[in-house]
Formats: sequence, structure tokens, C-alpha cells
Amino acid sequence: MAGSEIWAEDKTGRKASPPIRDAATLILYRRHGGKLQVLMGERHGASAFLPNRFVFPGGRLDLTDYRLRPIPSLNPVSQARLARSRRTGPRKALGLALAAIRETFEESGLRLAVPGAAAACPSDSWVSFCEGGLLPDPSHLLYVCRAITPPDRPRRFDARFFAAPAEAAEGALRPSPELDKLDWITPEEAQALLLPNITKYVLANLEGWLDPARAGDPAQPVPFRYVRRGEWKLDWE
Repeated sequence: MAGSEIWAEDKTGRKASPPIRDAATLILYRRHGGKLQVLMGERHGASAFLPNRFVFPGGRLDLTDYRLRPIPSLNPVSQARLARSRRTGPRKALGLALAAIRETFEESGLRLAVPGAAAACPSDSWVSFCEGGLLPDPSHLLYVCRAITPPDRPRRFDARFFAAPAEAAEGALRPSPELDKLDWITPEEAQALLLPNITKYVLANLEGWLDPARAGDPAQPVPFRYVRRGEWKLDWE
């Protein structure tokens, strides 16, 4: 696991960098014709963060992501893995999973949900998601990766990557102000697209992470990517 020098460097480096904000990403996947496909979209060219890059749905953790109760529990494998993750207590672990679900709905129209009491939904950014008496269902989310945006970016995130089967989501794909050109593509097809470095890493390793033996193992170490002194580093949590 990475030492405190990662965080110290972000605060005391030669150039001031933006604050690191917690965020979450959801990799929806399916099998089509025997091949793995993932949902990706292109960030708009006017975006301050990763313009014109193809990414998975996701975004920053919001305070409202802590307020939803009761809902199904995060699955035990992800709970155990996140418990080992630095600066990620139980409440934040669940909040991150919910942030991934909320952002995926906002950016793609796909919803991982179960029937629930309307009173449990905060009257804020979750209102549209909860329409029809639904609440988010994080039980399908598998925690697979963590990465911190490099210091030279205009915005920085401590992003946790979750994966979930497409069959767990409902709704019709629709573009959004954040993501356009949404489509199901194979990791091989994605290599022809403009991708962030961390997205390339995730796509190269996703098949292995989804192997049943690894996906079902709470003790499976989770890769943690970050940049130090201008180079990408890899630790494990």
C-alpha cells in the first residue's frame, strides 16, 4: 500500500495542483457474441476534465450519496476490499458505490435499482433516479481498481472503479451533457479511441478482474494507480 508521501507530494509539490476529490466510476459490462463489451462514451470537447476522451460513466462523490437509507447492502466482496482502502471508511465505501450508480444514470440513462419507499430518497440530485418508487441497488457492484488523477490536470480525483453486469441495469441509453456517443464496445475496439491512461489500464485488465475465482475473492488485492515524480506508480490495497 502506498505511503503518506503520495499525499504529501500533492500538497507540497513544486506546482500547486487542484484539490483531490473523491469520485467513482462504473464499468457496465456484458458478453455479446462471446466477447466482452463495456459501456463507454465520449466526454464533450468543452469539458474541463478529459475533453474528447472516451471513458466509463462516473463522477465525484456528493454529500447526498450518504443520505439514502434503507437500500440493499454493498456486496461482501466489495465491502472487504474497500475496508482495506486507505481513507475509505464504511460510510464512504457505500457512498462511493452510490455515486457510481447515480452518475451512470445521469450520464447514460441506465439505472441499477430496486423498488423502495419514496421517503428514503433525498429531495435533491436523486429525485430523477427515484421516480417510480425506485432506490439504488449497489449489491451488484464489484470494486476492482483505484486511481488518482495526475497533478498536472485542471481537476483531480481519487477515483474508485466498480464493475457490474449490464443485466443489472434497466433503461434506454441516452446521451447527456457529460457523455455522448454512448456504445457497447470491446476492449480491442476501444484501442482505436482517444483514451485516458487509466482507462487503457482498466480495459487491459478487466477480463482478469472478472474471472469468477478473482471476482469472488474478498482478499484479492486491488490495484492503486497514481503519479509520483512524473511517473505512473502501482501499489496494491
